[in-house]
Amino acid sequence: MVEPVGNQYVVARPVYSENSFGEEHKKVHRYHKTFLDHLRVCFRCSPQKAKNIATGLLPITSWLPAYRVKEWLLSDFVSGISTGLVAVLQGLAFALLVYVRPGYGLYAAFFPVVGYFFFGTSRHISVGPFPVLSLMVGEVVMKLVDEENVGNSTLTTSTALDDEKIQVAATVSLLAGIFQLLLGALQVGFVIIYLSQSLISGFTTAAAIHVVVSQLKFILQLPVTGCKEPFSIFCTLGKIGGQITKTNIADLVTALIILVIVFVVKEINERYKAKLPVPIPIELFVTVIATGISYACNFKERFQVDVIGQLEKGFKPPVQLDIRVFQSCVGDAFSIAIVGFAVAFSVAKVYSVKHDYPINGNQELIAFGLSNIFCGAFSGFAASTSLSRSGVQESTGGKTQVAGLLSAVIVMIVILAIGFLLEPLQKSVLAALALGNLKGMLMQFKEIGVLWKKDKYDCMIWIVTFLATVILGLAIGLGVSVGFELLTIVFRTQFPKCTLLANVGRSNIYKNRKDYVDIYEPEGVKIFSCPAPIFFANIDFFQDKLITAVGFNPLRVLRKRNKALRKIRKMLKKGELQMTSKSFICTVNGLNDSDDELDNNKIEELDQPTNMADLPFQIDWNAELPPNITVPRIDIHSLILDFTAVSFFDVSALRVLKSTLKDFIRVDVDVYIVGAQEGFLDKLERCAFFDEEIKPSMFFISIHDAVLHILVKMNGACSPKFKPMKVTTVLCVHSSLE
Repeated sequence: MVEPVGNQYVVARPVYSENSFGEEHKKVHRYHKTFLDHLRVCFRCSPQKAKNIATGLLPITSWLPAYRVKEWLLSDFVSGISTGLVAVLQGLAFALLVYVRPGYGLYAAFFPVVGYFFFGTSRHISVGPFPVLSLMVGEVVMKLVDEENVGNSTLTTSTALDDEKIQVAATVSLLAGIFQLLLGALQVGFVIIYLSQSLISGFTTAAAIHVVVSQLKFILQLPVTGCKEPFSIFCTLGKIGGQITKTNIADLVTALIILVIVFVVKEINERYKAKLPVPIPIELFVTVIATGISYACNFKERFQVDVIGQLEKGFKPPVQLDIRVFQSCVGDAFSIAIVGFAVAFSVAKVYSVKHDYPINGNQELIAFGLSNIFCGAFSGFAASTSLSRSGVQESTGGKTQVAGLLSAVIVMIVILAIGFLLEPLQKSVLAALALGNLKGMLMQFKEIGVLWKKDKYDCMIWIVTFLATVILGLAIGLGVSVGFELLTIVFRTQFPKCTLLANVGRSNIYKNRKDYVDIYEPEGVKIFSCPAPIFFANIDFFQDKLITAVGFNPLRVLRKRNKALRKIRKMLKKGELQMTSKSFICTVNGLNDSDDELDNNKIEELDQPTNMADLPFQIDWNAELPPNITVPRIDIHSLILDFTAVSFFDVSALRVLKSTLKDFIRVDVDVYIVGAQEGFLDKLERCAFFDEEIKPSMFFISIHDAVLHILVKMNGACSPKFKPMKVTTVLCVHSSLE
């Protein structure tokens, strides 16, 4: 019974063990589905299920028929044009990160958008090139294409070298798409949970550093060949430093001016985003101006700057794939697949929460998988989503992926008709635009201080991820980062913060005894709490902490008692020991038998319960014992194990736990387990955990139930501060709410 009394509540109920609670409150029998039941449901077919599967695999069939033409079309049209113009420039810029000709970046800005239009579930993200993903593809290109040995191979022209780079980029992108498609088909979209926000932040920040270094050769216009990871960033910096005197000043000045303008305007966009109807499309403005100036002043001839050059019109036929490239880039393709999906899903989730509509992680994997397969087959490279480009699509009024399709139309127009207008544009301008889009990533350095205050483990994940990715490269760095992240989880579960609890405020609340002043600890009772799963990796740690908390090793005490009993029996048999009403009387000066002699090769008998049935008296192990017999004293009679936060046990842990509990029981310490998770007792039954010593009656509903049971069992011998008058208790607990 619960009765509210002002800002207090009064509870009156019996003290419940798990057994008594189960007897008084019958549980509902629930049928738990077996694996065969799930298979039957999976393969059962009905018209409604077929419709749901169709709309799930092809989301366009669900939202396009409900499209509000009058309300949404104009907004999507404006958004599509704005996003398309940004996508054109980013496609050209990010192609430099892949080490392919800029025109191929337009393919990466077109094909994935079309695929996502049909299969994606997010309404607002803009699919296409992403700098981190482009750089990861570029590292694979550098690893598999040897630029330095061009003259000694069949690649005798620059065109042939470019064709091989395109083939490698397309192949690794297609393979990444296959991985994403397989993961989506197997319904394992949950793989994203292993990339924490701290890991993603540290990884993208390190990738931004790699992007900056990779673009220096375009800003300075130096003939620097790519380097292979690990340590590629230091190799690239060394090569740039060795040729720094060959810098093209015109390219450098142009890039610096563009960078300053882009950073300033992006800061204005950020500060006044609430007042601006749409973000200022600074990339478009500077591109148009830079292209016009470069063409009018003939920068290419006058200053020997490096320009985009001829952009081929039209689309390429499907690329011919090389199976050797497939075999060489499996690990890299999987990393690209995971990172691309992680970034895209993070951005999609932000907009789904903001605009209140659901997204499906597994379907997103399928959508990006098909998009990247489609893109890779037609000479593009791996796509994800860009936060800045998605921000343009959403802030300019985009309602659905119709805006994305219209942006693809803009890209297609550039590919088919007006691409030649961009031919005078300097590559240093594209490099500056690529760096301008890294502002948000580079600002993530601020998170180090914040994470250190919030959670030091997360801060260490960020730092290790950043350093590993910068030093070892993107692919290896990602693997090391995920490994370290999982290691922190293992560390936290393998070494949990076990504590001793005490009653606080003379109520039914139990907290860490070190944290409060007004506490009550029943005499002879220890309450031990473990806030983590207990399994094979941490059961020894749990056992050590428990022994430290109670102050003695029960197995050692048990063996000492059994050895003492052997000595006492031997002394009684020889007449060397007599028992009075108050104490023992030893009739000899000492006992010379060693422990080894007493053991008599029967060590296993020392681990058995003490048996005093054949003695004419009962021994109080905490009283005075005969000379030369020393047994550690135990100052507790009851031990409560709080398993409220223990989510699971494995079989190995249960075996050790059973042995430990028996050791305590055999030294006359009653053990109680409280807060066990639902189904825990059933598992113990299946594992044959219970026997004559360990019984289900030791399990209680809560700590307070166990404490009251102990106090009643000890004949009410408790402190006047906290005295239960009867088994049915009435508690008056003050609420902290005003």
